[in-house]
Order: sequence, then C-alpha cells, then structure tokens
Amino acid sequence: MAHVPLTPLGNPRTTALDDASYRRHASAMAEKNETLRGLRDEVAKGWGEKYIERVHQKSKLTARERIEALRDQDTPIREVGTFVNHGVQFGKLKCPAAGVVTAFCRIAGRWTMVIANDNTVASGSWWPKTPEKIERAQEMALRLSIPVVYLVDCSGLFLPEQSRSFPGLTGAGHIFKKNAELSAKGVPQIAGVFGDCIAGGGYMPIISDRVVMTEQAYMVIAGAALIKGAKSQKLSSLDIGGPEVHVHQSGCADMRVPDDDTALIAIRREVEKLGSSAIDYYRYGADPASPFFDTRELDGLFPPDHRMTYAAEDVIARLVDRSLFWELLPDRGREMIVGVGRVGGLYMGFVANRQGLIDDASERGSQKPAGILYREGIAKVAAFSRACNDDGIPICWLQDISGFDIGVEAERQGLLGYGSSLIYTNSTNTVPMFTVLLRKASGAGYYAMAGLPYEPVVQLSTPLTRQSVMEGRTLSIAAFNTKLDDDFEILSTDPEERAEIEKGMAETEARIEGDMDPYKSASQMDTDEIVQTSELRGWLEVFAEAAYQSSGTRRIKNPRIWSLHDLAALTEVRG
Repeated sequence: MAHVPLTPLGNPRTTALDDASYRRHASAMAEKNETLRGLRDEVAKGWGEKYIERVHQKSKLTARERIEALRDQDTPIREVGTFVNHGVQFGKLKCPAAGVVTAFCRIAGRWTMVIANDNTVASGSWWPKTPEKIERAQEMALRLSIPVVYLVDCSGLFLPEQSRSFPGLTGAGHIFKKNAELSAKGVPQIAGVFGDCIAGGGYMPIISDRVVMTEQAYMVIAGAALIKGAKSQKLSSLDIGGPEVHVHQSGCADMRVPDDDTALIAIRREVEKLGSSAIDYYRYGADPASPFFDTRELDGLFPPDHRMTYAAEDVIARLVDRSLFWELLPDRGREMIVGVGRVGGLYMGFVANRQGLIDDASERGSQKPAGILYREGIAKVAAFSRACNDDGIPICWLQDISGFDIGVEAERQGLLGYGSSLIYTNSTNTVPMFTVLLRKASGAGYYAMAGLPYEPVVQLSTPLTRQSVMEGRTLSIAAFNTKLDDDFEILSTDPEERAEIEKGMAETEARIEGDMDPYKSASQMDTDEIVQTSELRGWLEVFAEAAYQSSGTRRIKNPRIWSLHDLAALTEVRG
C-alpha cells in the first residue's frame, strides 16, 4: 500500500538565520505590519463614528457587527478585498473597502462566504469596484462550493458614479448572473435583508434559497421617491416592498423577523440545516497539528531587501503540520520545490521558488541564480500541478520569482513551449489553487506560478510584495535606452539635457515603484488581500478546510492511489 512519506523539513530559527539579521528583518517587518493594522482599522470604521452611531440610532447593527454575531466563537473572520478602492477619491468622498465587506466566516461549523453591504458608507450603495468585489467573493464560494450568506442593506447604485459601476462585463448586473451560477451548481445561498434594498440591491437576494426580512427591511425595484416622481403616488418604501408585501403577498421572502439579532439567529439556523462538513472525513484519521517551528518567526525570516535570499524550505516548515513534508523530484529542477504537506490535518500541495544560487547541471562546477524558471523546473512544476489536479489535492503557490530564464540557450531549449505547457495545465486545473505572493511577482513568472490572471481561488500578498514586469530602475533604463551608452550612462554632454534625462528617469522609476506597492495592487483588485507573513498559516488553514468541506463536488482520491506515487516511483534515484 502506498503511503505519503512525510519527513521533517526546515531548520530552527537560530540555524536558519543569525540573531542580528533576524532582529533587523523583524524590525523592518514590524513597521510594515503596524501600517497594515492601522489601515485595516481605518477601513473597518467605514465613514466613521458618526455614521456608525446613525446605524445604531435606527436599532440596527453595522455590517461588521452582523458578521461578528454570525461567526462561531473562537474562529477567525478572514476578510478579502479589504483595500479595494484604497487611496481613491470620488470627488471629496472615499469609499473604504468599496462599501462592502466580503469574508470567509465559519457559521455552525461550516465555512461560508459572507457578503455584507457596509451600511455606514452611503447606506451600503454600490460604487465603482463594488460589483467586481461582490462577484469575486461569489466566485470564491462557487469554486469551493461553500455556502454564501448575503447581509443586504443596500440603497442601490451610488448614482453620481453610475457610469463606472452599471455597464460592462463585470458591472452590477453580473452579480445576479453569479447568483444564478451558484444556484445552478447547488451552492446554498441565504440572504438576510436588513434595510434599504433598492433596484440591484432588491434583485440580489431573490435567487437565494432562503430570504429573511426584518421589520425595517424592504425590497423594491424603485423606491418611494422615484415612484412619487414618476406616478405621483405618496407611499413609503415599506408600503411598496416591506415584509408585509414580500413575506405574506408576493412570496419573494420566506421569513419575517423583528430585528437584526433575530435575523442573524434565523440565518445561523438555516446554515445548521445544511449537510455537515466533510473536513474530518478527508483528514484520513490524522489530527490537526501546528508546525513544529513557530509560524510567527516568518516575520523575521524574510529579508526586506528583495535582492537578499532566504531558505524556502524554512518557510514551508512554518506552514505545514509538524513541519513534515514530502518533496517530490528533489534532484530535478532544483530552482523549484514541489511537494505535499498537511495543513490542519488536510493534504495540500506546495510549489515554491528556491532563492540564492543552485548548481548548474549544464556546466560542471558552476552555479546559477534561483528565483527564476528554467526548463527542468518548469517541466517539474507542470507535472506536479497535473498530478495534484488528478488526485484532487489543493495547491498553494508560494511566489518569490523574478521571471523566466532568457537568452539564446533558453530559446534553443524551447522554454516558450515548456512555459505554455505549464500555463495550459494551470488554466485547465479544476482543483482549488491558492497563490501567495511572498515578495517578488515579476514578469511571466508571475503568470506561470498561478498568478491572479490564472484564476486561483484566492491570491494573497504580504507587505513585502512587489508585482511588476520589471523593477523601476530597470524600466527607466529601458524607457531612456536610446539616450544611454552600453554602461547605462547618459550620452549627452549638455548639462540641461542631462538634467532633463536624469529627471525623467527618476520620475519613471518613482512612478513604477509606486505602482508596485501592494496597497496599489489591492486597491485595483490585482490581489485579493494583504496579510502579515505570520498570518499565512491561519489563512492556509481556512483555505484547506474550505477546499475539503463539501463532499461530492469534486474528485478527491484516496492517498493510496495518488498519481503522485507513480511520479515518484518513475523518477526515484536508484543506487
């Protein structure tokens, strides 16, 4: 009988890194983590205490208070899309988190995706990026087959910006298509309606399997103000589409409750009726266990300077149960690590970029830089990705990559073809994939390592992450190449022209460096969330459990018959 040969991985912190370097790295990371926590706190306040108080004066809860009341005690809320619209101004207004909270939340022992309109931000209306953020959360739930809970308190589109959120492929109407796709796949959807629910906000809960309305809630295609203007009728929105109408007359809602607290209890009871979680079943008798090495040490293991290296094995060792790991094909494509470990007792595949220098098999005694994809490493990763997909093992991609190998020899070896094979594999995989951008996410390497364009279920960044085709300095040199010599020095001897070129190169470099900031990426939805490196293990636990929670929705093979065993047997080194 084949078994999974998990063996110890990684080094103690004192062996992995000297004390002075560790303290220096940890100090730099602590500053970045403090910034991250401060920005999270700022987003969580919505439009501020005054607007929170307005919600409370109506005897209602805020979006985050509702999620807090729903979650199982002593379980985390893993918010995604926290920084969507970060730093963006709409006239004099801001729209923190795009006016909607989306989060993985465990309710009655089951991981769910909660989507809650932030009723402290323009009455929960939809701004530019709000529809895309909701749709992204719906897609996560669809891919994992986990229930969706909508906490609806939405006054419709934020009309001054309607042209940027109403039309287009991912405009507000696409939310309802996602509702339908979730329903078609049999993914449970439960909606609580807590207040304003106008136009698109009115459509959002209707396809849900259960709809709960409070006495303050109403669902209408058009609100009272619009009807008064169009038809000269004096009605309140509650008269038009309150619970009296939709629970007792139209049948568009299922349950009428007095207030927020009662609605949340009703939603929990509906989740409790769903099939129980399959997580324990897929642990195959194993118990969840923490890594042998402290996960918090990750904050000091990563050098803040992207040119400095670390041991990728020491990172994986602080993410997997008991720091045990099965590395496959360890002697081939050494720039890459592929293998399997457990996270919370559940099997997960890992792909990581080694850092530093590795032996160059093409030239005896020579070395070449890792953090780059070469032919053999690409082939190894593609084979591993295909095998994990065949076996039903979720994959975690740990990116710290500078790109593909380049040059005459790389082209002669057919890297374009090998890279295309890997891209095809990752594009057609049906197994859940999760991507973590540890530091560098550069060029086509970012694509090949299951970057966001290849639709991982979730992509995380850290405060150290830099997404780009190339670094700012390199790009400024490329942009001004015709004005530079072979040593990248300015050709002109005219002082004014030299000063103009120097200024242009500096401005280009600064702009590109700003574009590489992880908060810029998160604002544009080029990554799903920014997390501390010390938080990564907790996030992976959620990913693993959510990936295995639903039974019968995807192929999950018994570990005895994994394709990975065949791959290992055919490539093992013989004495």
